[in-house]
Amino acid sequence: MSDSPNEEEDLAAAWGAALDAEGEAGAAAGPDAARVLNQAEIDSLLGFSSGPSESGEKSGIERIVSAGLVSYERLPMLEIVFDRLVRIMSTSLRNFTSDNVEVSIDSIVSLRFGDYLNSVPLPAMLAVFKVDEWDNYGLLVIDSALIYSVVDVLLGGRRGTAAMRIEGRPYTTIERTLVERLITVVLQDLSDAFSPLSPANFRFERLEVNPRFAAISRLSNACILSRLRVDMEDRGGKIELLLPYATLEPVRELLLQQFMGEKFGRDSIWETHLAEELLHTELSLDVVLDEQTMPLAAVMSLQPGDQITLNAAPGAPVVLRCGDIRLFEAELGRRETRLAVRIGHEIRRRQEA
Repeated sequence: MSDSPNEEEDLAAAWGAALDAEGEAGAAAGPDAARVLNQAEIDSLLGFSSGPSESGEKSGIERIVSAGLVSYERLPMLEIVFDRLVRIMSTSLRNFTSDNVEVSIDSIVSLRFGDYLNSVPLPAMLAVFKVDEWDNYGLLVIDSALIYSVVDVLLGGRRGTAAMRIEGRPYTTIERTLVERLITVVLQDLSDAFSPLSPANFRFERLEVNPRFAAISRLSNACILSRLRVDMEDRGGKIELLLPYATLEPVRELLLQQFMGEKFGRDSIWETHLAEELLHTELSLDVVLDEQTMPLAAVMSLQPGDQITLNAAPGAPVVLRCGDIRLFEAELGRRETRLAVRIGHEIRRRQEA
């Protein structure tokens, strides 16, 4: 720092002159010179435009934020499970409501658990369930439209009239009980949908009306959200099924399988061909008359013409063996000019243990 005020003023004047000279040089460089973006251009670049995009595609910062999510398309078998769930639910809900019910998949997306909790439309009922075999949790959300529709149908409401809604009040005990029955039916259908892939018991634990009390995962964890639409003629609503990736981790290898139709990763043609070829496989069976333990020196001193005395008594059973596996116990005999055995019974593997 300079000691006199005059020197400081001289430095400031020199710095200002340098900036002015640089600005004039930049203006003289023509249209290719760097320029400052205005606020509208910055918003457009980062995807914060005032209106929605006509093409519906994400841009800018939205793509950057969404890039960290794992796409559900990496689990091809999961779509088959959800498709099977839709067909099973259509039948079970028709029996449950005695009405014409159609279930369809609106969307299957991947998102953060915290983002979903903040977007749950209230009022709604959030059912927390546990998968015993996977030792983890999932979330089932029933929106208010479906709650009132199910209550109206189960209590005998007439068709052709929309369900009556009374906003601003908590759900009654009767409404909660009827919705719990609906949730039990849906969870049983979900267990049946996963059963060809892996046995899984989706067990209902509790019912919440506040999303803060349904925290089954960390807010930053990635989850799979399947939105199902339930239509009962002029009534209906949505069911949202949320499965964290941590819950699906035990069956991740099964969900990664490639599939054909609804065979759940199995090729019946190959299985049938393999079974038929195995039946034509040739095996050699050894008849063991007796087994002895001899010193190595005695074995090396054996000469042609030496006799080895068997300890087995005449008529004693012999063992039929394939490799090192004992299969049958039989009797030794003779058929014409050849030795033969007659199988007595099968040797169980647990007897050898």
